[in-house]
Amino acid sequence: MEFEMKHIDPATLQKQVTVHAPGTVANLVCGFDVLGMCLNAPYDIMEVRLLDEKKITIISKDGYQLPTDPAQNTAGAPLIEMLEEIDAIIGFEITIEKLIKPGSGIGSSAASAAGAVVAANHLLGNIFTNEDLVRFAMFGEKVATGVKHADNIAPCIYGGVTLIRSIFPLDIIALPAPDFFVTVVHPQIEVRTSDARQILRKEVLLKDAIKQWGNIAGLVAGLLKKDAALVGRSLEDVIIEPVRSILIPGFDEVKKGCKEAGALGGGISGSGPSIFMLSTNEATAKEVETVMKNVYEKIGISYHTYVTTINAAGVQVIAASC
Repeated sequence: MEFEMKHIDPATLQKQVTVHAPGTVANLVCGFDVLGMCLNAPYDIMEVRLLDEKKITIISKDGYQLPTDPAQNTAGAPLIEMLEEIDAIIGFEITIEKLIKPGSGIGSSAASAAGAVVAANHLLGNIFTNEDLVRFAMFGEKVATGVKHADNIAPCIYGGVTLIRSIFPLDIIALPAPDFFVTVVHPQIEVRTSDARQILRKEVLLKDAIKQWGNIAGLVAGLLKKDAALVGRSLEDVIIEPVRSILIPGFDEVKKGCKEAGALGGGISGSGPSIFMLSTNEATAKEVETVMKNVYEKIGISYHTYVTTINAAGVQVIAASC
């Protein structure tokens, strides 16, 4: 597919921008690859600087061994695609402070990809649409997982909750961001997205598919109607979770204990190992956090927890200079 080249005057552009690129929860239990939700915490901090030559430079400010070859980097690959549609000799230097651990299941690769394209677009005067930015950022997900998918990318760029009706062509629907609290536990083990995809069944029973379609429709309807009980009833996955949960120690105990503590429901965040739960108030969300901590302290696995809310804005510019 061909796209119209963007003509810009480098002399008029901003020179540097800093953004917060937030974590995300993909799938939302039943919506494998089609639903995603943006979080207020954690987030990466990214600085993108405009260069006067056509190249991309990656600088890491933390201890993660991330590729510096732009084509192999989840932030660099999307910018390579962006530059192909810009009729100017420019490039970008990206400095990344990753506070979302790679392999956490809360959208680390998506944060890098989305943060890079939103920041670059801001420097260029926002010449690309959000849909364009998702299209570019999916090249970062392809680097990370081997597959283009937008269930983390779309909410990271649009904010709130997004439904990806189609990837080819892109059709993204922004849904109302519910006034829920989100509790996340990240057991300090790694589940690679590519590995978590490989163990999935390639075919499903019709009765399971019907139940899953009902849950996805119920979840979307619950969000639109602001019906917390319907959202809770719809947070059920009969296809993906039964397979992937075996990779996450303590999963069943966490889910059962959190629902007993008052959570609406939840499940695996993305491909795991993080687990998320939705609650209608902060007090319940903190009780849910206690349940999560107790499970992993008993098992003897280190963990991080977050009690946060849904981020309605997505990637946010926090500083810019000419």
